[in-house]
Amino acid sequence: MSISSALSAGVSGLTANSARLAGISDNIANSSTYGYRRVSTEFESVVIGNSRGGGQYTAGGVLAQSGRVVDERGSLVGTSNALDIAITGRGMLPVINYSELSGLGTANPTLSLTRTGAFRTDAEGVLRTSSGLVLMGWPANRDGTIPTMPRDSTAGLQPIVLNSNDTYAEPTTAISVGFNLPAEATVGGTTPANSTTSIEYYDNLGASRTLTMTFVPTVGADGTGRSNSWTMELRDSATFDDPGTPGDESLVGSYTLDFNDAPGGPLGAVTTLSGGAYDPATGQMTVNAAHGPIAITIGRPGGTSGMTQISADFSPTNITKNGTAAGVLTAVEIDDNGFIHGTYDNGVTRLLYQVPLVDVPNPNGLVALDNQTYKISQDSGSFFLWDAGDGPTGAIAGYARESSTTDVAAELTDLIQTQRAYSSNAKIIQTVDEMLQETTNIKR
Repeated sequence: MSISSALSAGVSGLTANSARLAGISDNIANSSTYGYRRVSTEFESVVIGNSRGGGQYTAGGVLAQSGRVVDERGSLVGTSNALDIAITGRGMLPVINYSELSGLGTANPTLSLTRTGAFRTDAEGVLRTSSGLVLMGWPANRDGTIPTMPRDSTAGLQPIVLNSNDTYAEPTTAISVGFNLPAEATVGGTTPANSTTSIEYYDNLGASRTLTMTFVPTVGADGTGRSNSWTMELRDSATFDDPGTPGDESLVGSYTLDFNDAPGGPLGAVTTLSGGAYDPATGQMTVNAAHGPIAITIGRPGGTSGMTQISADFSPTNITKNGTAAGVLTAVEIDDNGFIHGTYDNGVTRLLYQVPLVDVPNPNGLVALDNQTYKISQDSGSFFLWDAGDGPTGAIAGYARESSTTDVAAELTDLIQTQRAYSSNAKIIQTVDEMLQETTNIKR
């Protein structure tokens, strides 16, 4: 009868408000937990009957549905650790549990998702949190590019390992020079005076080598004026024509340089005698040094940069090159696009990993796990790996953590309401008990 249904409804009210109280207690307890997503409890009515006649009504009660509001975002808090990571918009970081590292070679580890983490390297260089969450990413090639990886699979993801003793040397592959050659050295009847300079470069293993450039003037006969012609010889210190003779470096390129008798003394033409061919469109020739080819830019014919010949002393006006000696990893940072860059003590910065962001159609359908992590479910939909900042995802922020989404003031307000609702449902049960007692007393 209706009085019995009222008793059941009161009991369901106690149960529902108990569930809401449990969620509130979790929220308040985790108000300072980075990356925590609050629990929201919603009530739904239950209708058992819909009788309209005879004043009969059967109470159905209430059901409580609790779930985490994953798509809410907490505010970012700045930190002093470069690898404290948070996300400024949508998306999650891919992680696995440290205990699953041993199974990487035999089985696919379980992918977990998290919004933020304080990542640091352990004794083996694995980038992980204190709770054992290992950050996953795509390793860069040696040349600093990220290979094409599947976006709907974890097949290309690897645990990020940063070796503090990692060394890196970048070979020299390009040199750009600008020299002025003394025009009077080519005057007919004078004694030839060579101009020489040495340029340091680095081989494939980071060893310092020297490329010597010698400019030999072409001197005309007496009374013929300036020839405006030179022979440029390039010698590599890494190889010797006669290993027993110091200073007898191998000749790796020889070119005739002809200059125009015009203001500024621009380069007129280059003739290749030996070595790689000169390209007038780029002003560049490539010589085969002992440890690999080096592209040397001397300027285009008629150009305003590169080699010149005017009546002044020999002087290098510009020398630029790439390449560095071997250096040790000193610092690691992550940028907005999820690229992890390593800085070495030789001044080189190179790309080490890319951390993608994971997105699903329904973030609130994810299954919550310990340590503010989540896993894919049927309700969440299939995941996709995005470059940070592309598609629907936000950017990655280093030196930052995401705070809890708990609003303590709102939770305390809900606590008061829950307490009142619980007391009211208890009062219903008490009232039903008294009414049933009166019913019993009728027989007496």
